[in-house]
Amino acid sequence: MVPYGPRWDAGELPMIRMSKLTDYGIVLLAELGSQHDAAPHNARELSLRTHLPLPVVSKLLKALAREGVLLSHRGAKGGYSLSRQPEQISVAEVIRVLEGPIALTECGTPGLCAQEQLCQVRTPWQRINEVIRDALSHVTLAELIAPTAGSRGGAPGDSFVPLDRVARASS
Repeated sequence: MVPYGPRWDAGELPMIRMSKLTDYGIVLLAELGSQHDAAPHNARELSLRTHLPLPVVSKLLKALAREGVLLSHRGAKGGYSLSRQPEQISVAEVIRVLEGPIALTECGTPGLCAQEQLCQVRTPWQRINEVIRDALSHVTLAELIAPTAGSRGGAPGDSFVPLDRVARASS
């Protein structure tokens, strides 16, 4: 990858990035998934536990519920809960819901590139995009919450540490 553009600084390593909103969405889902109860959790409670701004949390919860990743519960004790077990929610699904299609290039969508009929690298880029989508579809929310010894997420004994504990430890 060639580092360029307004966001690249010589002191930083260039990388492909997902948005902060998607990162925060995954944090929220991990927090919900780490709760061992089926009770709904409201936006204010999740905002406090994750140290994320309430308006951002509300926006993400609504988007995730609209797309079926979360269930919305109305009423005085309402809130949000996962629609499925964490093992059944892939990182690819979350990124697709919050970012749109997963791809490094637009080669996978016919008609988006004026060069598509003449492009020599279209097929390899389509393959690369598919490999990335496939890899992300095999990582589940459960693995992000508590990486197993066999996963790439961490060493044996590693587990998800809620952000409120990290914040308290660094204070």
